[in-house]
Amino acid sequence: MSALPESPSLTFSPLYKQVVGLLVRGLESGEWKPGVALPSEADLALRFGVSQGTVRKALDELVGGNLLIRRQGKGTFVATHGDPEAFSRFLCLAPDEGELPPFQNVPLACWRAKAGPEVARQLSVGPGAPVIIVRRLLRFGDDPVVFDEIYLPGELFTGLTMDVLRSAESSLYSLFESRYGVRAIRANERLRAVSADKASADVLLVPEGSPLLLAERVTYTFGDRPVEWRRGFYATRNYHYHNELG
Repeated sequence: MSALPESPSLTFSPLYKQVVGLLVRGLESGEWKPGVALPSEADLALRFGVSQGTVRKALDELVGGNLLIRRQGKGTFVATHGDPEAFSRFLCLAPDEGELPPFQNVPLACWRAKAGPEVARQLSVGPGAPVIIVRRLLRFGDDPVVFDEIYLPGELFTGLTMDVLRSAESSLYSLFESRYGVRAIRANERLRAVSADKASADVLLVPEGSPLLLAERVTYTFGDRPVEWRRGFYATRNYHYHNELG
């Protein structure tokens, strides 16, 4: 990754934004992998031919976007889904009382299929493109809370099987990142109330027809490429959706 080009056409973009673009390019290419430390601000400033203040402003933006994290006295690191604190970023769920208990990720099914019209639209793939469908349960303590149906582009997750899912010791996003090099960096989610069908009722141990919260999510990696469409059914008998704004 070289210093900033000197083309006058770039003067319309703030200098720190150009540095942001170069840093994102390095993250996307794998030059700086999840969990590793970035060079110092001084080294980055020298590399890009800008001031340390400009580099700091660019880093601030990427920290705010959860692509980087700062560790006091240690430097700036590439954010990783392997960090336990990252789990709560994509799960806006809180218990009605007390702290969120330890979770257990329980794979239920994994199979390959061809994308129907809705899956193709959500994942931006062609109709009939190979996809992988995963069903899993999130259990908190002894309480089954979230039943997920997850659609993934087949070309990105070659070799994903039930055995792989069962062997994962952390979150799905951590598995996607570490094994397949697919990093979830943002998601769009929408919520609505639904009634439990037989499948979700059986998994969540609620009567059929019980009210559930349905969270439909499209998750994106670099370049705004969708890498997951997820339909999560939440049993809210002891939990609620929580999102801190502002």
